[in-house]
Amino acid sequence: MTELDPTETFRLEVADLLEGLEAALLDLGQRPDDRELIDTAFRALHTIKGSGAMFGFDRVAAFTHDFETAFDLIRKGKIDAHREIVTVALSAKDYIQMLIEDPDGADPVIGEAIVSDLSRYVNWPSRSPALAEPSPVERRETLYTIRVAFDPDVLRNGTNPLHLLDDLRALGTCEVEAIIDDVPTLDELDTSDCLLKWSVRLSTDHGVADIEDVFMFIRDEMKLEITPETEPLAVSKVVETAALASVAPIRKAAPEAASTEKADPSRRGDEKAATVRVQAERLDELMDRVGELVIAQARLSELAHSGTDLAIKSIAEEIERLASGLRDSTMGVRMVPMGSLFGRFRRLVHDLSRDLGKPVEFVTIGEDTELDKTMIERLADPLVHLIRNAIDHGVENPDRRAVSGKSPTGRIELAARYVGAQVLVTVKDDGAGLDAARIRAKAEEQGLIAPGAPCGEQETYQLLFAPGFSTAAVVSALSGRGVGMDVVKRTIEAMRGSIELSTVPGEGTTVTLRLPLTLAIIEGLLIRVGDARYIIPLSAVEECVAFNPSDDQKSRGRSFLNIRGNLVPFIKLRDLFDAEGEPAEHPRNIIISIGESHVGLVVDQIIGSHQTVIKSLSKLHSDVAMFSGVTILGDGSAALILDVAQLVSIAQSRAETQRIAEAA
Repeated sequence: MTELDPTETFRLEVADLLEGLEAALLDLGQRPDDRELIDTAFRALHTIKGSGAMFGFDRVAAFTHDFETAFDLIRKGKIDAHREIVTVALSAKDYIQMLIEDPDGADPVIGEAIVSDLSRYVNWPSRSPALAEPSPVERRETLYTIRVAFDPDVLRNGTNPLHLLDDLRALGTCEVEAIIDDVPTLDELDTSDCLLKWSVRLSTDHGVADIEDVFMFIRDEMKLEITPETEPLAVSKVVETAALASVAPIRKAAPEAASTEKADPSRRGDEKAATVRVQAERLDELMDRVGELVIAQARLSELAHSGTDLAIKSIAEEIERLASGLRDSTMGVRMVPMGSLFGRFRRLVHDLSRDLGKPVEFVTIGEDTELDKTMIERLADPLVHLIRNAIDHGVENPDRRAVSGKSPTGRIELAARYVGAQVLVTVKDDGAGLDAARIRAKAEEQGLIAPGAPCGEQETYQLLFAPGFSTAAVVSALSGRGVGMDVVKRTIEAMRGSIELSTVPGEGTTVTLRLPLTLAIIEGLLIRVGDARYIIPLSAVEECVAFNPSDDQKSRGRSFLNIRGNLVPFIKLRDLFDAEGEPAEHPRNIIISIGESHVGLVVDQIIGSHQTVIKSLSKLHSDVAMFSGVTILGDGSAALILDVAQLVSIAQSRAETQRIAEAA
């Protein structure tokens, strides 16, 4: 069995701490008097420092010490948490992350510059607080009796109890006594077990929460009892300890030293079972296995229903039920709240707002909306482009906003919500909106459209997604190279999604991304066109209606259906696919939704619903735009999965080409 690397465990734990630290700092920039945020930032820095020293990241511990001291001063009200300190602390967070991820590549000069910037805003009481002897009169200290008992295997997990005792000593003055009740004789002693317990008398001006934070990383591997006393510890009785050799004389533990946790022996086990870290590759492998199981189950069901053995049919139905439950459970494990993605962009907005001199309020909605983890990973870069464009091109400068009667502070709204089996992610700004005339002029200048060619408003806006297109007059670090929006569109379409643009001049622009919940397994509608079978994603299907061939002659040569008073265009897939075989006597029309529009797809037969395990097309077929993948049917044959958005676009393009040819 592979043993977990303690260093890697530290990196994983600190990643969560750094994420929480960044969120607290960004909120603190907006609410500098929020005591809870100040305490959160201090505890994160304190834990990073202590754990860094414990796991051998000495540079992390040394660098973090100054910022921990600064936030301790803020906690005590000696300095204010103004915007400049928050900005420096954000830079420190980035440098701490660099020290952890790439210690050799972290330039010490950068760290020294950050600490120097911090020194401008902090009036240090002492750069070596551990050496100063505070006056008992000035300090309002409390005496705590702390009893510590680690699990025997704590040493094997990479924890050094002496470092934790040193962290306690850093909180104040203390004396430490080792308890040897459970230490066996030498011939029975296993030196890899931690059998010592400790009793600590600590006099400090810190609270219980700070003492508990010392043991944050190993709280599930120990028993801890903290009891406040009535009298502060006299300085003359203090015994400072830095190593086990200097502890006070050994004594037996008092009977009352038993931890209060003994009253609830199940508590620690429940905490351990709350969450489990699993490598992403294992989840991907599990999803692949479930996909293969779904395919095998479909084949079994087809074989069972083609026979007459009722026992086999019963077993096939039971396996189908179990496979369906396993599929849903596995997909549920892969689902991640959008909030885990949205939180990354707060720092982006903060830095862009500062660099461009545009005050921006960043609002997120629908953080609890869940999406497949693979979708979350692929969605990060497109959203970065969209948010950067919204701030750079959309939100106006404060002076221009004042002229327009707007608040000097712009607003960027990032939202997610469920719509059927899809997730809609929107990026909305309250800027000036899109200038269709300017976009058209740039497109004509770059040769994307012919001068004077007819082009509707929506078609004009879609030019923003053309490769190399940009309306920026000057190339900058943020924009002007034309490599943003086309990348966004390609990425979203590769995720079987679509992108829509809407704008109101003077009021702002909204970009809407329509995404499937998962890229792995979907519910599909199995159809037949000619001799071939295809899958239509069920999330795109609105309804199925009978098709009358006479409908093909309506509306002056254009194909429309009258669906409850609404004219809906339709596409005959036999013609689009050049299908072989005799046409069906009674074809069906499947109404699908593309954004806010509806289109009918005429097919020969609707076979039924199908659990579709998506397999990617080979590189040789990467240019086949109207199909997004392939799946294996129950009889072992393959069925192509239709990309309905691309299919409709190609059909419209062919119809337009045919119309122009007929007009000529």
